Amino acid sequence: MARFIGAALILFIVTLFTSHGHAGEARPKFPPDEMLAVPSLTLTDEQFFQGDTANAVAVTLTGQLRFPSWNERLPAVILLHGTNKSGAVARWAEFLNRMGVATFRLDSFGGRGIGEVEIHPSRLSFLAQFYDTYRAVDVLAAHPRIDPSRIAVMGFSRGGSAALYTSMRRFQTLHGPSKTRIAAHISFYPACNIQFVDELDVADAPIREFHGAADDTTLPAACREYVTRLNDGGKDAVMTEYRGAYHGFDVPDARPGFVGGAQTSRNCQRREENGKIVNVATGKPFTYTDACMEPGETRGYDKAATEAARAAVKKFLTGVFHLN
Repeated sequence: MARFIGAALILFIVTLFTSHGHAGEARPKFPPDEMLAVPSLTLTDEQFFQGDTANAVAVTLTGQLRFPSWNERLPAVILLHGTNKSGAVARWAEFLNRMGVATFRLDSFGGRGIGEVEIHPSRLSFLAQFYDTYRAVDVLAAHPRIDPSRIAVMGFSRGGSAALYTSMRRFQTLHGPSKTRIAAHISFYPACNIQFVDELDVADAPIREFHGAADDTTLPAACREYVTRLNDGGKDAVMTEYRGAYHGFDVPDARPGFVGGAQTSRNCQRREENGKIVNVATGKPFTYTDACMEPGETRGYDKAATEAARAAVKKFLTGVFHLN
């Protein structure tokens, strides 16, 4: 009798985790995803630079946390979307999960009632996403199944700028996470045509930047120059370029060719000055209606570049997170 009960129990457990339920019903993911709330603020450029959080608008963002297994104290990567929340983020989440890394897909738009900032970039300061990133790090660091010493940030386009520049010590002092330090910064095709005060004073965490050499949305030359200056200052920063690859080269469903509509600041040289972002050409505060703004960009998935970037990220994070 005991043998029969034991066999029945084993059969029940196996059925529980392998059954597809009713016909046509998808099997639930196991372990299940979690939706986490991230308390943040919607800061203007001036509020961000001045550390003025008292007068900013409070907002609650959300993010999807995915676990590769039930193991506790997992390393995690916070994934930061760009101006239109492209499909690259979801595919990178799947790739990282297969490595044994938890992923947190932060949504900086939904909680603010924004669908995109590709056509209308003035809807949200890109610096607000820097602040969001720090708050997401704090939320993850408090999660019982996440190892707070192994949290990295990884972003794409506008999110790539957040992943890159949240490494700056000055920004971390003003707004950075209070529960831990960011273990690594991984940035894909960010905009580097802006010079921040003390931008070479970055934290002691490795920086990796990936760019298509043919990118006409966020020009790689500006990032190459910035990373070179970081290297000259003894910082652990590496930029990798892929010949012939365009902006969003890792997005398989991106429509190939030149696409109009999206507003780009590729021709704008900007710098931080007296708590504002200034257009270098005019000496006046930068706006998204300045003459240097230009619509349209070239897109196209590059399978070889994507596979090379994935291999590089896997090797990098294996070392940073001490994975088997």
